[in-house]
Amino acid sequence: MKNDLFSIGGFTIHGYGLMIGIGFLAAYLLSDHRAKKKGLDGDHVLGLGMWVIVIGLAGAKFLYYITTIDEIIKDPGLLLDIANGFVVYGGIIGGILGGYAYCRKYRLDFLKYADLILPSVALAQGFGRIGCFLAGCCYGMETDGAFAIIFRDSAYAPNGVRLLPTQLMSSGLNFLHFFALLWLSGKVKRDGQVAGMYLVLYSLGRFVMEFFRGDLIRGNVGSLTTSQFISLFAAAAGVFLLIVSRRLPKTAD
Repeated sequence: MKNDLFSIGGFTIHGYGLMIGIGFLAAYLLSDHRAKKKGLDGDHVLGLGMWVIVIGLAGAKFLYYITTIDEIIKDPGLLLDIANGFVVYGGIIGGILGGYAYCRKYRLDFLKYADLILPSVALAQGFGRIGCFLAGCCYGMETDGAFAIIFRDSAYAPNGVRLLPTQLMSSGLNFLHFFALLWLSGKVKRDGQVAGMYLVLYSLGRFVMEFFRGDLIRGNVGSLTTSQFISLFAAAAGVFLLIVSRRLPKTAD
């Protein structure tokens, strides 16, 4: 795969950055559209989205630093490389905290806006994993099967080796996740249920996908990868939210 798509003068368009940008734009447009349909204040969608993105990126970078702490101790200069190295779970945690802080600041109903935003987050993640595929990061384990990809010029994945395309597999799961949440949002009657299902479904999918990943540098907690370990708590938080939300009053049709 090729991450450098094309150049305009001295400016190069990278596949990873392009897919991230498309994901962010699609998430914003969808959230803004759904906010108007649900009677929520659309003026807050952009502000809320910016808080989620900025604090989410900070969280993703911070968790990456934690998972690579041994390398950073050997070479503290790695802390200055802010353009590369992010962990999705750090972004999710940071994004949720950023969204909560924004809602507290502007006295918005956090669960209503979480239910609004999180399907869009799943959509953005689907595009983001395509970016991972173009860059070669988040690659899969070696395989002899027919369902394989060989990278030729990747700065991250081992080149010339048959690998499972876990990036595309994850992208497909994220898009399915998005459609499931979008369908669910039209069925549920209580705030927080879409957000709870986002945490449960993403955690289950991520836990399984980790068995097929080949980039083991991301760290472990016992026999589990870091992401699998976090998935247990994220899924539990989602189940807890689903249980609590059942005690909330029903939303108006």
